[in-house]
Amino acid sequence: MWITPEEVLLANALWVSERANPFFILQRRKGHGKGGGITGLLVGTLDVVLDSSARVAPYRILHQTGDSQIFWSIACGSSRKEITEHWEWLEANLLQTLSIFDNEDDITTFVKGKIQGIMAEENKCRKAQEDEDSGKFREAELKMRKLFGMPEEEKLVNYYSCSYWKGRVPRQGWLYLTVNHLCFYSFLLGKEVTLVVQWTDVTQLEKNATLVFPESVRVSTRDTQHFFSMFLNINDTFKLMEQLANIAMRQLLDNEGFAADRSLPKPCKTLKNVSALKRDLDARAKNERYRALFRLTQDERLDGHTDCTLWTPFAKMHVVGQMFVSNNYICFASREEDLCQLIIPLREVSIVEKADSSSVLPSPLSISTKNKMTFLFANLKDRDFLVQRISDFLQRTPDRLWSEGDQLPLSGQSETPSPTTPTFPSTPPPVGGAGEPPQQRHYNPDLPTAKQGLLRIYHKEAPDEDMGPKATKEKMKEEAWNIHFFEYGRGVCMYRTSKTRELVLSGIPESLRGELWLLFSGALNEMATHPGYYAELVEQAMGRCTLATEEIERDLHRSMPEHHAFQNEMGIAALRRVLTAYAYRNPNIGYCQAMNIVTSVLLLYCTEEEAFWLLVALCERMLPDYYNTRVVGALVDQGVFEELTRECLPLLYEHMQELGVISTISLSWFLTLFLSVMPFHSAVLLVDCFFYEGIKVIFQVSLAVLHANMEQLMACHDEGEAMTILGRYLDNVVNKQTVSPPIPHLHALLTSGDEPPPEIDVFELIKASYEKFGSLRADVIEQMRFKQRLKVIQSLEDTAKRSVVRAIMTESAFSIEELEELYVLFKAKHIMSCYWGASSTAAERHDPSLPYLEQYRIDLGQFGQLFAALGPWGCGIHTATLASRLFRLLDQNKDGLINFKEFVTGLSGMYHGDMTEKLKLLYKLHLPPALCPEEAESALEATQFFTDEDTLQDSPFLSHLDFLVQEVTEGEEVKESGDFGNGDSEDKKEEKVKDYKYYLRMWAKEKEPKKETIKDLPRINQEQFIELCKTLYNMFSEDSLEQELYHAIATVASLLLRIGEVGKKFTNNGTNKKVLEAQPQAQPTQAPQLHPPVAGPEESDSNGEGSSRQALICKALAEAQLETAVPPAAPSSGNGGSDEEGKDDTSVSSYSVVSAGELQCEDIADDTVLIGCDGGGNGAGDRRRGSAPDADWSITFEQVLASMLTEPALVDYFEKKQDIQGKMAACKTQRAVERQVSSSSDHELAQLST
Repeated sequence: MWITPEEVLLANALWVSERANPFFILQRRKGHGKGGGITGLLVGTLDVVLDSSARVAPYRILHQTGDSQIFWSIACGSSRKEITEHWEWLEANLLQTLSIFDNEDDITTFVKGKIQGIMAEENKCRKAQEDEDSGKFREAELKMRKLFGMPEEEKLVNYYSCSYWKGRVPRQGWLYLTVNHLCFYSFLLGKEVTLVVQWTDVTQLEKNATLVFPESVRVSTRDTQHFFSMFLNINDTFKLMEQLANIAMRQLLDNEGFAADRSLPKPCKTLKNVSALKRDLDARAKNERYRALFRLTQDERLDGHTDCTLWTPFAKMHVVGQMFVSNNYICFASREEDLCQLIIPLREVSIVEKADSSSVLPSPLSISTKNKMTFLFANLKDRDFLVQRISDFLQRTPDRLWSEGDQLPLSGQSETPSPTTPTFPSTPPPVGGAGEPPQQRHYNPDLPTAKQGLLRIYHKEAPDEDMGPKATKEKMKEEAWNIHFFEYGRGVCMYRTSKTRELVLSGIPESLRGELWLLFSGALNEMATHPGYYAELVEQAMGRCTLATEEIERDLHRSMPEHHAFQNEMGIAALRRVLTAYAYRNPNIGYCQAMNIVTSVLLLYCTEEEAFWLLVALCERMLPDYYNTRVVGALVDQGVFEELTRECLPLLYEHMQELGVISTISLSWFLTLFLSVMPFHSAVLLVDCFFYEGIKVIFQVSLAVLHANMEQLMACHDEGEAMTILGRYLDNVVNKQTVSPPIPHLHALLTSGDEPPPEIDVFELIKASYEKFGSLRADVIEQMRFKQRLKVIQSLEDTAKRSVVRAIMTESAFSIEELEELYVLFKAKHIMSCYWGASSTAAERHDPSLPYLEQYRIDLGQFGQLFAALGPWGCGIHTATLASRLFRLLDQNKDGLINFKEFVTGLSGMYHGDMTEKLKLLYKLHLPPALCPEEAESALEATQFFTDEDTLQDSPFLSHLDFLVQEVTEGEEVKESGDFGNGDSEDKKEEKVKDYKYYLRMWAKEKEPKKETIKDLPRINQEQFIELCKTLYNMFSEDSLEQELYHAIATVASLLLRIGEVGKKFTNNGTNKKVLEAQPQAQPTQAPQLHPPVAGPEESDSNGEGSSRQALICKALAEAQLETAVPPAAPSSGNGGSDEEGKDDTSVSSYSVVSAGELQCEDIADDTVLIGCDGGGNGAGDRRRGSAPDADWSITFEQVLASMLTEPALVDYFEKKQDIQGKMAACKTQRAVERQVSSSSDHELAQLST
């Protein structure tokens, strides 16, 4: 690139001059390119270790005038191609102009001005990009792309100087962290180390300190471990690694990572040597912590935070903490945990004003809300700027963020998707079409469940009973909460303190449970900003039939069947509406077992709309990934729970590991928040704590349950005994303070023994969990979750691989190990296309909810790359054509994608089929649909030929849909003809049902895979035969026995030509008269229209046409191998050149093997026109007319096979066993990164190869 001219005093130090003229010198830095000796090695080492190459490119151009010792650097380049372009531009545009000047100073001034002008023009286009990633970082990114062959789409996040331990020797170099890869490069005294690891391959990431590796980072994959140490700031580096690995795991889990990667915000200011992407990832991490701390929605973006104090009227003191400001909220968290927390939605703010400063209260800020609460903040560092930001956000805050006329934001849809926010299409079409009568609404505000919870409805119907002391206790709880509301405020702006936690742990009264669940979970905010959303969603969701709705219907009556609220249609209908609406809102989750149990409990205490928003908070924020198709979140937390058990209860952990029951037992505890394993009134108290404290309560209580049963569990001998002990314990956890009548616990009834075990008070269990395990922190749990997420997702990926391989291993001749390696390569190609397919739909089609076999699919481009790397049939530059034909053949559903099974089917035929199978595959590659019309010169004849009725019936390519349409149409015709009879309607109905069952059976029978025989294959016409011969010639060009193979295929081609001619003559003589009267499609071997033969004797006509056709084949065969370098076998005859020779000289020079002598065809006359031979007699135009493909000519696969079997060279070629292991190994070494065609010099490419 052109650079601002700078003075260079020592022009030759560490540089080698390669080109020079009177005004300019092109130089290469020692250590780059060829030669250099010891000096070059030292310079290369210094460039890597000291990172001088980030400032000094390996090539540069200097300007010099006359005898001056002062040089000016005017251009630099990272590759020889780039610097050569600049050099050639200077020679073409400046040399002649500069020779006119007399004064050397004028020359220098002119050159400097010209270069600065060019830079100014370039900067107009690149200004935004340069602002974003400027200076040294931009150079480092260019270097990373050059070293590792990364494309433009791969974004560098940051780079660090460190040591990579290879064996026992540390290699000092540079670690480059990109969005999708971890890369390391080192060059020390001629020893080069290049490492590329995909984040999706990382199974473990640990920061540890040992004697061997002091303060190092260990990156583990399935195959190996890598150690990095000697970081300047290891914590910063490790945090970034965690973030990038986490994004990669999200990409394996769903599409959110890909969407997040493509929606990076533009920074408002540039920080030196830090990429915009690094700043964005830092901002994302802060956003996630902020949202988790205050339970805010996924689209909330933290704008900033500042230290301050908050006046707490209940304690009459100023609390030190931090204020957080985002687009919809002002939040406060005290420095001391649990002392005070506050959330103020901007929609509630009425006044923001600066109060008078004083020595006691410096820089105060007063914020008043609509419900007459006032909050006083002080000690704000930049109060004026803060007030301005809050004012800006207030102006952008509408009274209602969503109304019924707006589009439904499905699953937290926002303008800028975050890494944890899935994006979905906008509003789905309404249920009723235009002009239809209005349908009865499924949900309306007058429903009983729309006004209050089910428990309150049934309490009204139940007779009042005096519960005595329990009722008094409940009243006392309500009074305590009312006092709390009076002191700390009520609603979303309530002060949350340690006093609030004490009240929650004592149990929330039933009358306030729904209100406080909404408040503590953050669901209240979402419901307030989306009025009418739930009602509209229900109308659009109900009535649709999906897999989720079928599962919901199946589980409705299994949801708390022991509770009388769900023993009638009112409770069941409310549950159906909530679950269906959520499944429609978030198709990624849809419906998962256990959601019904949790939702039924929510409906007991909340209205339908409140229960819906609580379910949203649970599934999307509080229990992330718990309820997706693979319950990843729950499995991750099982791993965390095992790790906590090992730390807190080490002896029990070892014993339970032997039994292998920890995760088996506790999975349902986490999925249903103990609701399915404890009596209802006890479990609901844990739900109270969960909504206030989060998941740490479930971990604490789970540990407390294990601790309480430690002695019995240690004495267990099998998993069944352990599960029985824990099941009985949990069945007898009781809530003695509940005022509701006891609900029989189904699990307890099924597991009760002869002697009832002692009852355990749930309050005592909660108290014990806080006393023994209350030190658990949310941030520590998140850290442990990350570690486990890597293990769980990679374990699921391994399971998917094994399932796919097991499903197809009986249908493939590859070994299990080969199939697993092929699966890894196939998956890597799919994932790579998601990374870098900017215009591709790869990321959109990546759907982990699909069956394992359909999760990874590749398109034509990716298949072509895999075919070139793994296919045994190399065709030189025509390999891509063969790959596209095979792709079309394998893509049976015509969606432009093939799955792994289809991919293996194609490869297996090429590698493990016998000669017949291989030839059959090759034959089919030259028939529709593999051979597309564009590849043939006369597509019309081929199409008409294959629309022949008989051929269609025999063709394996007839779609099942066409078959069904034909059958149903015929069936309807039969039925309609029968309707004229006097049979009764019931008989007709039964017959109709029977007919459709018959059609379905026929369709199922048709869908069963048939064993295809060689007789099922259609005939091949002359154009397709030409293409087949071309393919064979290209395949043989790389074989060691190519001459014998060329000779053999030429013999077979001429034999088949004669067979086709004889068949055509026989058909024409026998049916010529019939064809004139019949339709063109009457016979499969006839052309649509027969042309009368040229006047003359029949024999000469036949021989003449046959000779011209053979000439056409010869020409096609020769053209097929024009690009291959073959030693001349026989010189072409040297008659005068024709028009075609003049057009393409290569046709003469390259022609080497196809000649009249080699074809051994007795029918070829002496005047036959071959490539490079002028036959004389006819002009070029006549020759072209005579060489037109004959639509009447056709042969069968049996004829092709029989002809091939006569040539031992061909038989040996196709019977030869091919080994895929070597190709897979070569492909695997290149798999780490998809290399582009680089612009570097040959030596640089050799240097960069790993």
